[in-house]
Amino acid sequence: MKLAVVGSAGYAGGELLRLLLQHPEVRECVATSRSQGGKPIADSHPALATVTDARFSNATPGEAARGCDVVFLCLEHGESSAVAAEVFRAGPGMVVDLAADFRVRDPRLYQQYYGAHAAPELLGRFTYGLADVLGTKLRGATAIAAPGCFATAAQLALYPLARAGLDVSPSLFAVTGSSGAGAQPKPTTHHPARAHNLFAYSPLGHRHQAEVLQGWRQWIGRPDASARLITHSGPFVRGIYLTLHAHIPDECAISGGEPGRTAGEWFRDAYKDRPFVRVLDQPPELTHAVATNYALVHAVESAEGREVQVTVAIDNLVKGAGGQAIQAMNLALGINECSGLRGGGVFPC
Repeated sequence: MKLAVVGSAGYAGGELLRLLLQHPEVRECVATSRSQGGKPIADSHPALATVTDARFSNATPGEAARGCDVVFLCLEHGESSAVAAEVFRAGPGMVVDLAADFRVRDPRLYQQYYGAHAAPELLGRFTYGLADVLGTKLRGATAIAAPGCFATAAQLALYPLARAGLDVSPSLFAVTGSSGAGAQPKPTTHHPARAHNLFAYSPLGHRHQAEVLQGWRQWIGRPDASARLITHSGPFVRGIYLTLHAHIPDECAISGGEPGRTAGEWFRDAYKDRPFVRVLDQPPELTHAVATNYALVHAVESAEGREVQVTVAIDNLVKGAGGQAIQAMNLALGINECSGLRGGGVFPC
C-alpha cells in the first residue's frame, strides 16, 4: 500500500510513522509537515533514525493524498475540517482522521464541547473507529474518525457494562501523561510544572466527554444517559490510567442480574475475540501498557454486588492514537487486524 501521513511532526504522527514504516503491507509512506518540510524525519523523531532516512514532504494535503490507498490526518483540532474536502477530492482509497473533528456525529453534542462544526456536511461520511468494540464491523469503511485517548480508555471500561444491561451513571477518573498535550511546550507540560505534581483540568467539561456520552447513550439506548469523565495530568510522559466506579441499583445487583456471573466474566465475554484487550485478574500497571497497542483491563464487583470498579491502562499515543488508527485501517481493509501492531512494550520505562 501507498500511504500518506499529513501533519506528522508531532508525537502522535511520530508513533504512527514508527508503526507504519514497519507494517508488512506498506510499501511507501509519505510524511508531510508544514513546519518541518524538507528536514529529515529523524530530526523530529530521533527514534526513527534507524528505520528511515526520509525527509518530511512539503506537499499540501491534497497533493499528498493523490494516488494513495490510505491517508492519515494528524492535525490539530479544527484543521482536519479545513482540509478534508480537499483530501477527498484527491481520491484516496481511505481517510483516517486522528483529530476530534469527525468523532461526534450529533452536531448539537459536538457544539456543546467544541463549538460550531466547520464542515457539518462531512460528519455522516466518517465511521467512528473504536476498533476493539466494532471489530469486523469496520470492514469496508472509507473514512474513519479515530477515537480520542481518554475516550478510548473510558469506552473500553463502559462497553461491557452496557452489554450486560447495566443502565447506571458511572464516574471515570483518569490520569494522563504529558505527551497527551502534544509536542509544543506549554505551561502545564513544562517539566518543572509537571514532575512530582498531579492536577485536575477541564473540570466537568473535558472534550472527550462528548465521545464517551455518544458511545454510552448508544449502547444502553437512552439519549439522556450520563457518564462523567474526570481528567487529571500526571507526572509521567506516556499513558492513561483510568478507574471507573458505579453504584448499581438493588434490582440490578450483579448477583441478581446474572446469577453466578462476575464483573470479570462480563469483560472476558465482551472482549473474548479482541486481540488487543487483555482482561486481567488484578488491576493493571500503567508501565505494562506503555508503547503497545494493548488495553489492560480489570473489573471487580463489591461483595454484595451493588458496586463495580473497572481499571484500564493504555498508551495514549498508541492505543489512544496511532496504533488504534492502524488497527481500524487493518479491519476496514480486511487484512490481518494485528498487522504492524504485535510489538510488546518496554520495561522498565
